[in-house]
Amino acid sequence: MPAPIWFAPWKPGPAGSADAGHAPGDPAGAADAGGAAVVSVTGFAPYRPWTSVGVNVSGVALRRAWGEVEGAIGLWLWSVPGLLRPRSGSVSVWRDEEGLRGFVARHDHVRIMRAYRDRGALRSTTWHTERFDRDATQEAARRIIEEWSRERPTA
Repeated sequence: MPAPIWFAPWKPGPAGSADAGHAPGDPAGAADAGGAAVVSVTGFAPYRPWTSVGVNVSGVALRRAWGEVEGAIGLWLWSVPGLLRPRSGSVSVWRDEEGLRGFVARHDHVRIMRAYRDRGALRSTTWHTERFDRDATQEAARRIIEEWSRERPTA
């Protein structure tokens, strides 16, 4: 039986918030109402379980600044708890690939990636959707994460 996947609450970005020209009270903005989007799912499987603490703290720090990330529609952080095989990552939704590339190149993201690149296995996948739907996206991400969780990292 696969371990449960825990998702942090949806965190809207500037491209998915009411102040981006969308209707007040719509936490995901126009993209959640069916606009095109780019979805990126990333996952990190540490070679040593204690590495997951630092990775998770770093992820939460990036999440705090999410409201400033240009082109970001929204984000979930995810975690598969476990003493021996913890995993974590993100599901980020973007207005376009330019926004995603801009985030990947940000100094804070690059610093974290360099700090942990030799401490675990990183996986990612990206896809385009013509009509972003939060529930469908989270379910698709869940299936990907479950598949990754069945694989063993090599140290």
